[in-house]
Amino acid sequence: MALRSLINRLNSKWGYAGIAAVAALSVGAWMTLSGPHGGLYQTHSAGHHGADGSGHDEQTMPGLRGANATDAESAEIAVLFRKFESINRTVTNLPNGIRTETSTKDPEAMEALVSHVTGMIARVENADDPQIIIQSPTLDIFFAQGDDIITDIEVTEDGIAVIQTSDNADVVAALHIHAEEVTQMVDRGMAAVHDMMMQRAETN
Repeated sequence: MALRSLINRLNSKWGYAGIAAVAALSVGAWMTLSGPHGGLYQTHSAGHHGADGSGHDEQTMPGLRGANATDAESAEIAVLFRKFESINRTVTNLPNGIRTETSTKDPEAMEALVSHVTGMIARVENADDPQIIIQSPTLDIFFAQGDDIITDIEVTEDGIAVIQTSDNADVVAALHIHAEEVTQMVDRGMAAVHDMMMQRAETN
């Protein structure tokens, strides 16, 4: 298995169902959100949330749904966006990848964070794109070349640390870009998503 995911430490107080079976991104995590962690942001289906930011809704967040995403996955991403101000994140760009540390003191955000990051990394391992409506095109390479990513994940008392490396230069570049995308979302919430989508629309 090329995407080797090692969960080094699990804090038993959180008791996340099935976490030991998960292979570790996020894509950021958030999406990850990757996350990463877990990840987001490009229009995958017409008529919902346009690449120009149309359909943007701060309350119902319709853009968080996906053709291949579960209601639970969309709901946990919504929690992360609604509680973005409670989340802290640091990123270190490595020559061959990234190290991210994401933390929160909010129990609901913590549960959503760990579930999202580990779930998205498992999807990358299985080339199982959730096709979130506002998903970033940066994630495409992860689902296409997930076997080129090696991931270490550590769940701590109040967050999650992820190291992802690759010998594929294109994958490394995408890891760096997506880590910055996720950091913008942690810093600014849905406003960052809107701005990134508008920028992509202007360049297309």
